Amino acid sequence: MAVQHPLELANGYRDDDGHSLRTGTLWSCVAHIITAVIGSGVLSLAWSTAQLGWIAGPVSLLCFAIVTYVSAFLLSDCYRSPDPITGTRNYSYMHAVRVNLGKTQTWFCGLLQYVSMYGTGIAYVITTSTSMRAIQRSNCYHREGHKASCEYGDAIYMLLFGAVQILMSQIPDFHNMEWLSVIAAIMSFTYSFIGFGLGVAQVIENGTIKGSIAGVSAATTANKLWLAFEALGDIAFAYPYSIILLEIQDTLKSPPPENKTMKKASMISIFITTFFYLCCGCFGYAAFGNNTPGNLLTGFGFFEPYWLVDLANACVVLHLVGGYQIYSQPVFAFVEGWFSRKFPSSGFVNNFHSFKLPLIPPLHINLFRLCFRTVYVASTTAVAMAFPYFNQVLGVLGALNFWPLAIYFPVEMYFVQMKIGAWTRKWIVLRTFSFACLLITIAGLLGSIEGLISAKLG
Repeated sequence: MAVQHPLELANGYRDDDGHSLRTGTLWSCVAHIITAVIGSGVLSLAWSTAQLGWIAGPVSLLCFAIVTYVSAFLLSDCYRSPDPITGTRNYSYMHAVRVNLGKTQTWFCGLLQYVSMYGTGIAYVITTSTSMRAIQRSNCYHREGHKASCEYGDAIYMLLFGAVQILMSQIPDFHNMEWLSVIAAIMSFTYSFIGFGLGVAQVIENGTIKGSIAGVSAATTANKLWLAFEALGDIAFAYPYSIILLEIQDTLKSPPPENKTMKKASMISIFITTFFYLCCGCFGYAAFGNNTPGNLLTGFGFFEPYWLVDLANACVVLHLVGGYQIYSQPVFAFVEGWFSRKFPSSGFVNNFHSFKLPLIPPLHINLFRLCFRTVYVASTTAVAMAFPYFNQVLGVLGALNFWPLAIYFPVEMYFVQMKIGAWTRKWIVLRTFSFACLLITIAGLLGSIEGLISAKLG
């Protein structure tokens, strides 16, 4: 059940024999990690900080950074088996799970990965439509004044995004999408810096730091707890990159040993990312206090300069148009490969039909690909339209993947790799660490699901 990960699809790291063209250095590794980690999740961090308050908010961001580094440290030693320096390479996360933990765990891991990619597609539909609507609202507020009733639905934008993705999904080969990865990286940094800059400017304009130790107050203690748990889910969505760590490590040249370079790169990139997250989260909360919006760029804490808010939201849209494909292509590849092996004599599954249109090269259409990819995109759009709730969806996705993919599998593989016996000191420490992270995951998942249900019924 081999999966080709988004990073491979985006950057074309494999040669024809499936081996990596390994020219990566410490700094290219840092760049890949930061590009992978800093995404639309950063826009929810001010809201998360507001729910947790001035002590628990920053402390939670720091704790997730430490947990992410421990996860990266354990996983980087699993790139080679059985020896972390001289063993055979594991080219991907699932390959490492298969070698260390066996077939059953690999199926569980694969299921989680594909559900995660499908969920990310849904989150991208929601985020893109929210940003497109925000551009329209921003221009309306600029024309009509800040008190104007500039309310627009987001269903039309979701349908528009879905239509664009149906067309883009028919492009058969995204194996050489380095340009897409570069554009996505530039866009994500641009909108993140604009959000950070607007927060700083607002704090200076206010002349005071808003917010409180306890964070935003809620009607009941139970409501406060649910919101705090949901905030933890949102932070969990923003941090871990374990799902692509081994793919990034597979680009590194050796010597020095890949695991040493990866540990150093993880330390640098998590430090940079955490600094950036603390700035975005804390300045956003300092600027708006209890009124901190769920999405820093679309919740209309900022009205002016309207063109800068528009630019930031346009960057979000451009980032996620490509990002949706990067996370959908591995699912397409897996499903189409499975059907092709299962039904080798089916013309519907395997035959290509050529169409010649004026001015463009001949199109090679496969009916199964056309139908499956269209249904896939339509389903992510439909789910997004049914649950168009940015913070809650990010929280569910973050919590669902955090413990299994960032904690459980790395810890279990590390035990096998390092031959750590039961009830030794290291075994007890890592088991306790894993259990504590499981509790955080359950809290984040329950809080986000409760938020999703409340938003739907409200």
